Amino acid sequence: MLDRAELPANTTELARFLIGKMLVRTLAEGVASGRIVETEAYGIGDPAGHAYRGVTPRNRALFLERGHAYVYLAYGVSFMLNVSSETSGVGAGVLIRAIEPTVGVTIMKRNRGVERVRDLARGPGRLCEALGIDRRLDGIDLCQAGPLLLGSDGQGSGEIGQSNRIGITRAADSPLRFYVRGNWFVSGPRALNR
Repeated sequence: MLDRAELPANTTELARFLIGKMLVRTLAEGVASGRIVETEAYGIGDPAGHAYRGVTPRNRALFLERGHAYVYLAYGVSFMLNVSSETSGVGAGVLIRAIEPTVGVTIMKRNRGVERVRDLARGPGRLCEALGIDRRLDGIDLCQAGPLLLGSDGQGSGEIGQSNRIGITRAADSPLRFYVRGNWFVSGPRALNR
């Protein structure tokens, strides 16, 4: 499990730091986890970030100290997982866009209703569905033992690439997306994943 002191207190640095770390979900059926291979930073004052207009009942978890889960429903369809990224009272977060499944692949296949391992958690909505992440996990501490946590298995991240973020209209030209180069589980168009 990652200690909060290890997490950089800067959104962009945290987005890069989380590449190669583990996201671990404990469910009734067992543990499902994977290596984080893609993130996006939404820092202080970012017009594309959910904290941009201040604290609301929906986004309050973004204003917790770094290392807490902010889970929201996008377009009424898919849940998305962010990690709060600054100090308490400062709203910012890192979107976890994709993981490479490592443990509990059978659980993830059942949750997603698909067989192809590559499609289990490639993209933020798929990731949340595969790991059974929803609003009930909003605000939990990812640096404590619990149903969802951040960890490390001591392995390196591989070569980290950087590109513009995906699927947004505001501040779309900001190179705040980080990913493992050449990883089969990274989402988005190939042109962005070089």
